[in-house]
Parts: sequence; C-alpha cells; structure tokens
Amino acid sequence: MKLFFNNASPFVRKVRVFARETGLDKNIEETTTAVSPVQDNASLGQANPLQKIPALLLDDGSALFDSPVICEYLDSLHAGRKLFPAAGPARWTALKLQATGDGILDAGVLCRYEMAFRPKEFQWSGWLDGQKKKWHGGLDYLEREAGALDGEPTIGGITVACALGWLDFRYGDDNWRNGRPKLAAWFEKFAARPSMKATMPSA
Repeated sequence: MKLFFNNASPFVRKVRVFARETGLDKNIEETTTAVSPVQDNASLGQANPLQKIPALLLDDGSALFDSPVICEYLDSLHAGRKLFPAAGPARWTALKLQATGDGILDAGVLCRYEMAFRPKEFQWSGWLDGQKKKWHGGLDYLEREAGALDGEPTIGGITVACALGWLDFRYGDDNWRNGRPKLAAWFEKFAARPSMKATMPSA
C-alpha cells in the first residue's frame, strides 16, 4: 500500500498513528505529496479526485481517501484489538470523539488557509474569529468529556491527540491548555506513545 502524505497534515498524522498502533505501518509506503487549495496536483488526483490527503493506494490499484475511511479500512486488516469498537456505546463514543477532533481540525485548517493564502488586506477577521470559536467549543467539550478518552486507544483518542498536537504546531500562542487541565493531562500521556513521537509534524 502507498500513502500519499505530508508531514504537516494532522489528517495524515491520524492515519500514520493508527497504522503504528495496529502494527500495519510496515506494510505502507509513505510518499511525500504537496497539496494546496489553489494549485493542481495531477498525480494525487489519480488516487483522490478531490486532491486531498491522506489518500491510500491499495495493492490492486484502487484507492481510499479521507482519514476516517482509511483508518477503518486499516482496522479490518489486523487481528488485534480493534480501534473502532464494533457496537454499542463504546462505538458511538469513539466516533463522536473522532468527529470532535476532525471538526476542530476543519476549523483550524480553514483559518490556516485564510491566513496563509488570502492576501492580508482581504482576510476576514470575522471568519477567523468564528472558526476559532468553533474549535474552542470543541476543546471545551473534550475537557468536559475527558474521562471518555481514558483507557486503550481508539479512533476517537487518536483523532483528538492529532488535533491537539496540530494546535500546538500551528497555533501554539492560542494556548488550548488554559482552563482545560483534564484534557491537557490526558494529552501529555498520550503524546508520549511511540506512535505519536514517530509522527511529529514539521513544516
């Protein structure tokens, strides 16, 4: 399998952490890929018509894209403990945590695009403030629900950890830990996992 990736992408990191937690990373070739909201990438488009990463090219020539889809596919390939709980409350908790982490990242990436690609004189402060309010709301929810993150890793915890790590990487001055001691304590422990240390983001 071949993973189209960029080391700065939190959605790619989610797949890379997941692969390491399930022992599948040795079966995946990682191919560095440049992506931009304003530039075409024809080679990536062959695997993902949306030209977004992560995209996973399978051995039969077909491809999967979007981190939730790729991670759930990887979970079907190993014989160990599943990181997507099969049924019941545990499954819905894990999926809700995944949705919260992805939503925080969606808001953060939209801010990143606004600041990095739109000329400064055209940047919309109301848009930036609105997106920050969304990710702060997600963080406040995670602080209240921090107990749901305890225990063995699931897709939910992995997604949340990658979101928090990315906020440190791109928005360190936002200080997401302020007022969220339970979430900060959980992340400190999770960030020490080998899968997280091996996938630290970089520009």
